[in-house]
Amino acid sequence: SSAFTPSRNFRRCETYLSAINRRDVLYKTSAAVAIVTSKPNYANADAAAIQDSLDVDNFLRTGVDGGGNMGVSSQAGKSRPQTGVVFRDGSEVLQDKRSGQVSAELLTGTKKDPKAVLVSFVSPWKLETGPVFDVECRDGRTGNGAFVAVTKSVGGKSLEDLPSSFFLDRLFDPTGRFSFYGAPTDIKVKSSKISDASSKKRYLELSFSSLSQSTNAEIPRKALLVATLPEGSDNVIMLVGSANASRWSSVKDSIVKIADTFTAIPAPKSNLKLRAKDRSNSIVDF
Repeated sequence: SSAFTPSRNFRRCETYLSAINRRDVLYKTSAAVAIVTSKPNYANADAAAIQDSLDVDNFLRTGVDGGGNMGVSSQAGKSRPQTGVVFRDGSEVLQDKRSGQVSAELLTGTKKDPKAVLVSFVSPWKLETGPVFDVECRDGRTGNGAFVAVTKSVGGKSLEDLPSSFFLDRLFDPTGRFSFYGAPTDIKVKSSKISDASSKKRYLELSFSSLSQSTNAEIPRKALLVATLPEGSDNVIMLVGSANASRWSSVKDSIVKIADTFTAIPAPKSNLKLRAKDRSNSIVDF
């Protein structure tokens, strides 16, 4: 296996987080008093199970993440994690209740030359909704989940020619889905392969550690990333399924099945304009 080498921004983020931790000793008492007096305590029964995400129910209800001791993130009040997803205006993310099929229409490319892409996959887990989610299905009891992400431009390269680090730049960016409570560590690519010529998918099996919401401890996780480059698009669309490393052996087959159903193809022609949906808390530059 090969270790992923972080970008300069990634290293700067880790340095910043280390500095925060050092200062924490100096202001922990005053910060704790301020938190207690400024907002109520929240019951957080799901925090131990959902170790890589915020207290969603409370966040959507109050706008405050009351999930407990979460260090830098709870102090800073971060916005929605960035996955690179841009929704087409007028479209919605849908899940068929019987089959579990999830579908969404995304835009890739640039403002001057947008491309509409129809993304689809089948998941046994419920589609999450609300301003902090893009296209994501999760098991609220275990924290197992799968979400869609979009890379930057491939610069004319094929799926086969892209280095593994290209895909990881989006996933482990300081504003990325797995960085909500701090930069992931011990990131390794266990395997990388092209499925076959007909499906045009690339599979990467990953391991890493993420910061726990409930304890601030580093929790080992494993993930399967499946990537495809839709015809006419210059951006790779990815589906990432992950679970706590201790549960991986029992859930891996389910995640592989989800990955195998994943498709991203040019969207059928419609009357919808090729423009991005307005999402006021988004910082995606499209």
